[in-house]
Amino acid sequence: MKKIGFVGCGNISSIYFENINNMFKEIEIAGICDLVSEKATEAAEKYNIKKIYKDMHELFADPEVDIVLNITRPYEHFEVSKAALMAGKHVYSEKPLAPCLEEGIELVKLAKEKNLFLGGAPDTFLGAGIQTCRKIIDSGLIGDVFGASAFMVCHGHESWHPDPAFYYQYGGGPMFDMGPYYLSALVNLVGPVKTVTGMTKASLPQRTITSEPLNGTIVDVKVPTYINGTMEFHNGAVGTIFTTFDVWSAQVPIIEIYGSEGTLAVPDPNTFDGPIKIYRPEKGEFLEFPNTFGYAENSRALGLADMAKAIETGRSARASSDLTFHVLEIMSSFHKASDTKSFVDLKSHPERPAPMKPMVLKGILD
Repeated sequence: MKKIGFVGCGNISSIYFENINNMFKEIEIAGICDLVSEKATEAAEKYNIKKIYKDMHELFADPEVDIVLNITRPYEHFEVSKAALMAGKHVYSEKPLAPCLEEGIELVKLAKEKNLFLGGAPDTFLGAGIQTCRKIIDSGLIGDVFGASAFMVCHGHESWHPDPAFYYQYGGGPMFDMGPYYLSALVNLVGPVKTVTGMTKASLPQRTITSEPLNGTIVDVKVPTYINGTMEFHNGAVGTIFTTFDVWSAQVPIIEIYGSEGTLAVPDPNTFDGPIKIYRPEKGEFLEFPNTFGYAENSRALGLADMAKAIETGRSARASSDLTFHVLEIMSSFHKASDTKSFVDLKSHPERPAPMKPMVLKGILD
């Protein structure tokens, strides 16, 4: 049994608390901390958590904590993860791994030097929907994959998030916020990326928050919010990804994989489930394909449980730093390509994460 120490008790923490308490049998909560002590107190009372640390350094010093779960804001990910690694703790971080490539390089190097596991979100690609798509591709149902497309189109998070300013600051933007879901799915389905190019811009210099409690607050936009990226995968496939916080609405697919014998429509990678559809020329239409794997409900913490099992057994974690760093390099390289009007060759070349095995007992990983 691996024990998890939470650094951060914000919006996303509730589903981690619920699933660690109720779904995953091989991890448990050691304790929590948050810069806003009231958040930690509320969470402890609601989820029956016994330890509240005064700060993250007290958490890191607790010998009962095996893995630090870093769910701070994106621009805080590097400092928290680095401090946890320095203290000898394995780290699972919310996305992105770090807000810039240089910080990601430093974290990966530090984890390897200390022989510690480092990885993180998203883990949605381990769910029923995308794992079923992985099986479809690996079994040859759409033939040889030669292309892919992905679209994440919305008008930002300021209409619903209670404090959305960080989405428009360093470490934010649609690519660094939502891109990890789409790119992790694509790498899992198609394989690692070799070369990228791209164009980016910020369409609006300021945004107005319309959610409570900050309704009417003006936010300065400091990151690109309209990003087009083109990828060449190592297997020769070519892919396109478009992420934006600027578009009110659009009629585009979420993710599609194009093969020599058909097309695969992939469900929303921000979920663990969703409709899967296959087009085969002999059928002449898209037909729905059933899920064949477990974890179709919101199973956030699945990647964390997988890391805990990997630590115990000595195998590789699926949501590892190999994957999260590769995704960070892809995202960073879209911005670099746009700034320099060039193609960027990636240095990282991870293996595709191992596919999930059919679930025998829910909450216990292979």
